[in-house]
Amino acid sequence: MELEQLRFPIGRFTPKESYTPAEIKTNIQIISALPSKFINLLGGWDNDKYNTPYRPDGWTVRQLVHHVADSHMNAYTRFRLALTEDNPTIKPYDEALWAELPDAKEAPVELSLQLIRYIHLRWVLLLNSLNDADLARTYIHPANQSVNRLDAVIANYAWHSEHHYQHAFQLAARNNWS
Repeated sequence: MELEQLRFPIGRFTPKESYTPAEIKTNIQIISALPSKFINLLGGWDNDKYNTPYRPDGWTVRQLVHHVADSHMNAYTRFRLALTEDNPTIKPYDEALWAELPDAKEAPVELSLQLIRYIHLRWVLLLNSLNDADLARTYIHPANQSVNRLDAVIANYAWHSEHHYQHAFQLAARNNWS
């Protein structure tokens, strides 16, 4: 399989100018479904499987799951900042360095599966409460000075959810782990 396909199994994220209410609802449903999809896929795996990289020179499944927990906790916080401050500048983090920390390389996957489960319960509750004015609120990402509308951020994290789920799912399929 080609490296680009292994890196981006559902393609790269392409933001749109605007999102319909139906698209936003679908994207929230994708975010909502991630915890159970991960738990159903990974629940019976052993450490050898968790410690397998999903692609050459890529993270292990363990690092991947911990990354999703880290990323989605940050996303939830960014939403709360955007909803309570006027176009705040968010705090970025180096996800590659976070993935190399001992907890990301060694901690049980179950810890982050539970974090994902509970952060998504809170996050989806918040997302489902947003009105049009809330969805138009923004934050600034200092890495590129981009202004990010919350409706587009929802789409990005729906993509991010499925993107990383597919990393693990396709690894399992390639290795006949199901």
